[in-house]
Amino acid sequence: MSPIDFVDPQYHFSDDERQRLDRIEAELEHGIRELQSIGPAVTVFGSARSSVQSWEYVSAYALGKTLAERGIGVITGGGPGVMEAANRGALEAGGLSVGLNITLPKEQQPNPYLSMGLEFRYFFTRKFLLIRYALGFVAFPGGFGTTDELFELLTLMQTGKLDKRPIILVGTEFFDPLLQFVRDQMVRQHYVGPLDLDLITLTDDLDEVITRLFCCPRLSKEVGDNS
Repeated sequence: MSPIDFVDPQYHFSDDERQRLDRIEAELEHGIRELQSIGPAVTVFGSARSSVQSWEYVSAYALGKTLAERGIGVITGGGPGVMEAANRGALEAGGLSVGLNITLPKEQQPNPYLSMGLEFRYFFTRKFLLIRYALGFVAFPGGFGTTDELFELLTLMQTGKLDKRPIILVGTEFFDPLLQFVRDQMVRQHYVGPLDLDLITLTDDLDEVITRLFCCPRLSKEVGDNS
C-alpha cells in the first residue's frame, strides 16, 4: 500500500474545503516558484513588537547588513520589529531581502524594506517556506510565533525530516531560561535526548553568529560558488 492509498479518489470535498485546499496549493506553488532560485539565504526569526531602539532591533539590523555584505540573502516573516530590522540591514547593504508576511486582522503589515515580498493566509505554508529555502536560522527574542518556529525547526532536525543546519539563538538572558526548562524537564524526564540540544548555539555575539553560520559546509560552498 502506498502512503496515499488511504485517500478515496472518489471522495468529494465540500465547496468550502475545496476552496481552502486550492488556496493552500496556490500559496505553496507561488512561494516555491519565487524562492527556489534565490541562492544562499538565512532566515531570521523574532518579535514583531521590538522597537527601533531595542537592542534586538539594532542587532538584527547589523546581522542583516553583515549577511548581505557576505553575499547571503535574508528571509524573515516580513513584518515589523526584528523582522523589519534584519530586512532593512540587508536591503540597505544592497542584498536580497525577502519577507513572507502573514495576513492578520491586526498588528502585522509588510515592512517597507523588502526586495521580494510574499503574502500568506496560512501560518503553516509560510513556515514551510521560511524553513525550506534557508541554510541557517537565527532567532532573536519573541513570543509564541518565534517559539513555535524554533521548536518546529528542532523537531524537523531531531526526526531527520530536515538536514541539520545552524540554529542560533541571540539573547542569552532571554533564551537561557527556556533552554534550562528543556534540560530540567524534557531531558531529565527523557522526553528528548541530551544531544538534541547540540543543535542550538546560544550567544550574544554577532561575530559568533556569523562564524557558526559559516560552519555549515553547504552555506560556505554556495557563497563561494556565487562569489
